[in-house]
Amino acid sequence: MRSVFFCLLFLALSGVVLGEDAAPATEVKVKSGVQDEEIESRLYDIFSEVEALQEIQVSVRSGVVTLSGRVPSRAIAEEAVGLVKRTEGVVMTLDRMAEETEVASQLSPALQKLRDMWTKTKVKLPLIGLAIITVFLFVWLGNLFHGKEIWYQRLKVSSLAQNLVRRTVRVVVIGIGVLLALELLDATSMVGAVLGAAGLVGLAVGFAFKNIIENYLSGILLSTRNPFEIGDVIEINGRTGKVAVLTPRDTVLITLDGNHLRIPNSIVINSELLNFTRNPRRRFEFTVGVSVDADLTEARSLALETLRKNPGILADPKPIAFIDSLGDSSVVLKFFAWLDQTKHDFLKTKSESIRLVKCAFDNAEIEMPEPIYRLNLDGVPVAMSASAEAPQELEEKGEFAKPVKEVVVSEEDLAADHSIDEQIEEEKEHSDERNLLIEKSAKTE
Repeated sequence: MRSVFFCLLFLALSGVVLGEDAAPATEVKVKSGVQDEEIESRLYDIFSEVEALQEIQVSVRSGVVTLSGRVPSRAIAEEAVGLVKRTEGVVMTLDRMAEETEVASQLSPALQKLRDMWTKTKVKLPLIGLAIITVFLFVWLGNLFHGKEIWYQRLKVSSLAQNLVRRTVRVVVIGIGVLLALELLDATSMVGAVLGAAGLVGLAVGFAFKNIIENYLSGILLSTRNPFEIGDVIEINGRTGKVAVLTPRDTVLITLDGNHLRIPNSIVINSELLNFTRNPRRRFEFTVGVSVDADLTEARSLALETLRKNPGILADPKPIAFIDSLGDSSVVLKFFAWLDQTKHDFLKTKSESIRLVKCAFDNAEIEMPEPIYRLNLDGVPVAMSASAEAPQELEEKGEFAKPVKEVVVSEEDLAADHSIDEQIEEEKEHSDERNLLIEKSAKTE
């Protein structure tokens, strides 16, 4: 009995599973009552209202629609097929349409668009005229504001910065006019696209002309900060020269050798700049070695007294001297003195000071020894000639006596050297470049 019960249970469960698997599929219901003639007539009515679809031929049999004929483009054909598929009673759509290849047919959509645009333009002609007048009015205002130089002179900035502000004001005023014109034409949606394109163009231009823009802005800052004037002796990155021209892009120096040196403004403004001319007083220094047996106090006093007699050296600040170091065979003295660069040349005054100190030491018999080297010769006898006299004996006889020379300083020997200044004047006369320093000095006067 138990085995029979299990058999019946197994058969029942198998019937349930089989019953579920054998469930009939969902039937595709085709709505009846719609005749082929009605579908064809409906499609012809729709196609006749669209110019691009008027050349399409429609054939319907048993709900299967066949489209034939020529269409301007493949996109039009796909639109027609999609429209047919959405029509009630259509079972299948066959596409037999061919794309038009004649030039006239290809141009007809474009010509139609132009005709539509012309129709819309004629309607908006009054608004277009008003927009054009608005743009011209704001262009005139922008040029008017740009031409009022006296307004921008009150900013107390360089001419280069003034020009930048003037151009910015003109661009802003014209931009406002363009925005108002677009608002009149109800085309403000174009502003975002225009600004986006302008941003991309500006980014590309910024990368392409990065160095030029950086030098231009640096020129504005230099002309505003005024770290130097024409004729100032400056040093930038180890290069020394006199300032001749400051252009929007670079600074032109005439080196002490008479050569033209152009340094980009970006380098000038980002580097350490040493201006030797801004303060007319300038200090120089030099060292002198004296014998280790010399009286250092006497040597210092004599050298300072000699320097004070030099007309190119200022009495205030007064010259000073220090014992700098002890050498192998000498004591090194270092001297400092000041001069007025507007009256005396730096190199000439320094050179003359060294000469005067040297002559004073010679007259005072203060020895300035050269390096002395001692040689020890092992096993080699040294014989001296009997006729050779010691230097001390010769000196006592007067054969080594040094004549005392009078030290004379000429004021003309220390005069400032204006040869570079003359070259700067020639540069100003013959150069076609815009000099921001000249413009600034002219406005100051």
